[in-house]
Amino acid sequence: MISHFIKDAMMTASYPPQNPISIPEFTPSRQASFFDTLKQPRFSGQLILTNSKGEKWFFYLYLGRIMYATGGTHPVRRWRRHIARYLPEIASKLSSLQLDLASLGNQDFRLCWEYQLLCLWVEQQKVSREQAARMIRSVIIEVLFDITQTMEVTCELRQDNLLSTRLVLIDADQLISEAHQQWQAWQGAKVADRSPNSAPIIRQAEELQQRTSPQVYQTLKQLLDGNQTLRDLSVRMKRDVVTVTSSLLPYVQMGLVELITIEDLSPPVSIPPSTPTVATPEVSVGPLIACVDDSPLMCQTLEKILVGANYQFLGINDPLRAIAILLARKPAVIFLDLVMPNANGYEICGQLRKLSFFRHTPIIILTGNDGIVDRVRAKMVGSTDFMSKPVNPDLVLSAIRKHLKQENVA
Repeated sequence: MISHFIKDAMMTASYPPQNPISIPEFTPSRQASFFDTLKQPRFSGQLILTNSKGEKWFFYLYLGRIMYATGGTHPVRRWRRHIARYLPEIASKLSSLQLDLASLGNQDFRLCWEYQLLCLWVEQQKVSREQAARMIRSVIIEVLFDITQTMEVTCELRQDNLLSTRLVLIDADQLISEAHQQWQAWQGAKVADRSPNSAPIIRQAEELQQRTSPQVYQTLKQLLDGNQTLRDLSVRMKRDVVTVTSSLLPYVQMGLVELITIEDLSPPVSIPPSTPTVATPEVSVGPLIACVDDSPLMCQTLEKILVGANYQFLGINDPLRAIAILLARKPAVIFLDLVMPNANGYEICGQLRKLSFFRHTPIIILTGNDGIVDRVRAKMVGSTDFMSKPVNPDLVLSAIRKHLKQENVA
């Protein structure tokens, strides 16, 4: 299946790009298959992955192997973090960065300024090629982790965006495996509904002070200023991000500390826009609605109803992957089939209700059996509503409007 994606993408690997290729459920196994397929035509150029929120990640490849990766939520923060961790001699002299940039001359900084600076530092023998390679590997793993958390992507291949210097060429398989191990550790710590790119900030200072020792409180007060992400703190504290997040989780669950979204840092270079901006009329798009049902026909039916009513739609046919995908996409309403192989709606609903993010999300159970026992049991595991199959379009839209309105009021 992935090979068909690549074949189609290779046919449009030109600039300007043609229609992107959509890849649902971009799991580590699919990532491995995807990059493995890029080796067969020995692809050289730029791979651009985009998620449903419009976030983009950029991979630079040579003959099917990865040279560098960037993009996502915080590319500049990531770059500075990894310099602090792997290139301390550079981190202590970032004040002279403008001189380094000036020595690059009239380079087009739209093409991965981070990598161009790394190449310059290696050429000037400020850092070794081995140091640069370690940093690059870690950067790529972090990018792959974030892509795994987002799950669904579209891809574009561009053959004309090449990096001239090749510091290191890396097979994707090992890095995907390491990123997957980090993702499993993140899930195991029960923080999969949160992003390591979020920043902790103290919300209830007095209560936090009462619940901690003076020394711990002063440390937390200094660190949790809302300007450093969990990943930033892990580098500063010299501890892995899972340990840092787990230590803060009790305070987050008590509402004493909040994890917030923050902006990226400004890049040290001036990057001109790649194309002239053209004003386009804004189209209002409704909330994301998910359907977990092993029947593709049922998902297609709901998709037609919801997209026609201007909602976003997420269909999930694999119940074993449902919770991970729902955590990654965070829909506003979930339609959940009652009877599926390997898992059922009762179990999935109960597990979702144990997660703080889905505690109040409307969950509508779908079933072909409109029995009183099913309705009672569905209520017991925390479902919001109950709907019989085949679904009625008017009832579907009415239920969504009703429950979204109630959620907003709450």
